[in-house]
Amino acid sequence: MSGSSDAGAAGASGTSGASGGARAVSAELSFTVTGDDTALALGSGNLPVLATPRLLAWCERATCLSVEPLLREGRSSVGTRVELQHVAASPVGAEVIVTSDPSYADGRLQRFRVSGRHTDGKVVATGEVTRVVVDVDRFLDRLA
Repeated sequence: MSGSSDAGAAGASGTSGASGGARAVSAELSFTVTGDDTALALGSGNLPVLATPRLLAWCERATCLSVEPLLREGRSSVGTRVELQHVAASPVGAEVIVTSDPSYADGRLQRFRVSGRHTDGKVVATGEVTRVVVDVDRFLDRLA
């Protein structure tokens, strides 16, 4: 993984769903932008600033932490829909704090508001990620 991260999921919010009374939680991660995280390095542009694909991956990682309380043994979650507005550049060395907050739940479907900001509070991105809780064996069997 590129960048450094300090992960923490805290606070209960959202709606009971895929695992009885369990609820998705808010999560926050911190990353430091490295050369490997840039648009230039990932091929998504030609500037040495945080690449949108990397920022989206960080947001999805936060949603994975948010949905963890819903995952019984043999369960995982998969991303099914993403929307991200990347509104500010982040140079190499910048710290980006990514958050995920539950916004909607309907059974196995879990939706999260995501955002990224610099340590000075400047908004880098806002969006929404939808995940669906799946049975790992059944999901993988469909690929065969």
